[in-house]
Amino acid sequence: MMINKILNTESNWGALVARLTLGIVLFPHGAQKMLGWFGGYGFTATMDAFTNQMHLPWIVAFAVIMIEFLGSISLILGFASRLWSLAIAGLFTGIIFTNHLEHGFFMNWFGNQAGEGYEYALLIIGLAISVLISGGGKKALDTQLVNSLNK
Repeated sequence: MMINKILNTESNWGALVARLTLGIVLFPHGAQKMLGWFGGYGFTATMDAFTNQMHLPWIVAFAVIMIEFLGSISLILGFASRLWSLAIAGLFTGIIFTNHLEHGFFMNWFGNQAGEGYEYALLIIGLAISVLISGGGKKALDTQLVNSLNK
């Protein structure tokens, strides 16, 4: 079954580290957008900013918030790790081309650039591709799902 191929993962420590790192790093960003935690504005204000200031279609704005929030939680749990990693890699590829490419490679550590470069996004994409290739690794819910589907 196709679902087995998508959810299948080996009991791999490297994949676990990549999955948890990606989920933990991304969670605060998603929680800012969804819940207003960590100095964020919450769902309504973020949707407003994405649609009215950045002129994103509402479905794209909604997808950004859901991918960052639900995707990070799902990765931490190891649920549908490959699917969420694909979504995150696609999201951050779009972020590079719409927001960061014009500012160069480096992050704006000292506030002397007009905006942030794309190095952070590349790290996120690299981790996401690693999880996409390897699956969720050790302690992933994906393993339990595959086992229950194969009974």
